[in-house]
Amino acid sequence: MLETGTILNRLYKQLESAAKNRRITDLRIGLGYTGVRLDNDFTGIAAVLFDALPHGCTVMPAAGNFAGSPAADLLKFLVDGKNPLEIALGVACANALIKPPVDSGDDREATTYLNLKAGEKVAMVGLFTPLVEKIRATGAILTVIEKNPQRLELLSPEAKQQALKECDVAIITATTLLNKTFEETVNALGKPRSTALLGPSTPLVPEIFRATPVTHLGGVAVANSAKVMQVISEGGGTPALRPYLHFVNLLLNRPEES
Repeated sequence: MLETGTILNRLYKQLESAAKNRRITDLRIGLGYTGVRLDNDFTGIAAVLFDALPHGCTVMPAAGNFAGSPAADLLKFLVDGKNPLEIALGVACANALIKPPVDSGDDREATTYLNLKAGEKVAMVGLFTPLVEKIRATGAILTVIEKNPQRLELLSPEAKQQALKECDVAIITATTLLNKTFEETVNALGKPRSTALLGPSTPLVPEIFRATPVTHLGGVAVANSAKVMQVISEGGGTPALRPYLHFVNLLLNRPEES
């Protein structure tokens, strides 16, 4: 069983040394994403969980002091962030420090790697709207587990646990790292043949997912830092960011295809 925060702690330890040599040149917090740009022009992004933002007029007390500060200070939010926004800043910083592996596959749509078959049970944790019809078109049986009642009718705790335990394939949003529900989610899985962690917040570091059910990481590398930071500042989400991102898929412990 994984303890809450295991993956973020592993990520921090993996990147702590690299962060000591970098400084932040720009930081943006938008309505959909946060972005961190480093002094080597590498940029990382992570989702903003809008409903989980701290209340009040002072959301970030350190605002105005991030640019020029050591990346190591921001990375520390991975382990001591007090809310999902601070954790998102830590993840964005981490994603800016990560160099995607050379063998990163191609940027095909993520479900093409899952080889879904009719009748298979798919548990989707976090609603990925563009994937829903593509999954159902394969004949697979899809159950969506969502925390936001404004997006989808919520499942009962019992139905959620059953869907996770019985699924053949699990698709998990990387925002589960930001609200610290990732470990709880994978602990509830039975024995799925594939488990994909998807979304622009995904840390593309296979090593930190050792001894977990994760077989597929689907994340992004920023191709145009200036445009990405502009889009974030102007409240843009994934569709507006897409032209300036390179989508990366990493297959981990890929099962033998029959």
